[in-house]
Amino acid sequence: MVGEIVPSGSDIEGYLARLKALTDTALSGLDLEAFLRELLERVRQILRADTAAVLLLDEASGRLVATAAHGIEEEVRQGVTIPMGTGFAGSIAAQRAPVVLDRVDATTVANPILWEKGIKAMLGVPLLAGSRLLGVLHVGRLISRPFISADIQLLQIVAERVASAVQDARLAAERSAASLLEGSLLPGRMPACEGIEFATRYMTPEDRTVGGDWYDGFVTPLGKLWVVVGDVAGRGLSAAVIMGRIKSTLRAYALLDRPPDEVLAMTSQKIAHFETEALATAICAVSVPPYREFQVASAGHPPPLVVRASAESEWLAPHVDSPLGTPSVVEAAVSSVILGPGDGLVFYTDGLVEKRGEDLGDGLERLRALVVPEPAQALCQRIIRARGAIM
Repeated sequence: MVGEIVPSGSDIEGYLARLKALTDTALSGLDLEAFLRELLERVRQILRADTAAVLLLDEASGRLVATAAHGIEEEVRQGVTIPMGTGFAGSIAAQRAPVVLDRVDATTVANPILWEKGIKAMLGVPLLAGSRLLGVLHVGRLISRPFISADIQLLQIVAERVASAVQDARLAAERSAASLLEGSLLPGRMPACEGIEFATRYMTPEDRTVGGDWYDGFVTPLGKLWVVVGDVAGRGLSAAVIMGRIKSTLRAYALLDRPPDEVLAMTSQKIAHFETEALATAICAVSVPPYREFQVASAGHPPPLVVRASAESEWLAPHVDSPLGTPSVVEAAVSSVILGPGDGLVFYTDGLVEKRGEDLGDGLERLRALVVPEPAQALCQRIIRARGAIM
């Protein structure tokens, strides 16, 4: 049952005071657990409710998980979960709309703790971040006094605060975890190979988000040098996790002493089977001492730039197979490049040359024009300094 209320006269002051209590900026300094605990206690007092709880959606299982509660702490202690569409909380999540109950029993509520507690009336609203469902917030009363429309409005204000706090906490946790994972998966240093100078840079975007770009360099037990650069589509923790799996897979197949095109093909097959939503590009260059000739294979990755000491830099156009994780429709193959004294290879991901609304070739040409034959560290620094001009 839903009633109506229009604040007037002295009621307006009370209405505004309640809004202020729910939007107090001091709450922003609390961590998520303390924030929810404090906010739920205020909600109980403001709405004259006896219980308040937040259930967050576990997207992997599609179930609502009791995360914070006041008055029904058993929900959290017992790890209560509710399927989407089931009972009171499940219906709020499925409909993404407020629900008011004036009868709480097994026919209206899936969680027995609620009716066993003696709750007579309930109100719940969805937690939304744009179009994304984060969970459900609900309150209950031990007396048969139904919630009215003003209560719904106030609880929706609370839901906005909760959703924002949950979203911020998740993003912060994801960035921290992804950054740690990403850093642990990048090589601490490239291998020491006589006659070769390596220089590497890994640039994090200005928004500090992390993702699936990676580079790798290693020497197999048979003495073959592998240089790998790749890029997993997407950003965040999931991309970083997939990047780690691809990197490990490439290393494992490289130990089989197979050509780089076959290693990429086997890696792609593994990704297509076990990482069905993943898409990545990668390029591999393989050489043996004295490291004059490199066999290069690409899986949808931008071409490397061949820096010539005695001539103009040029693009190596290796045979390009499909990106990793997609069915290959072209027979894999390798391209060969021979390097003379002072020559070099520049590998990169598309973030260096790609610019929104512009043809990729324009960025590639700017990079080619920038590169000159010089020691690897100096050249790497030159590219990084001019990164803004390239992009």
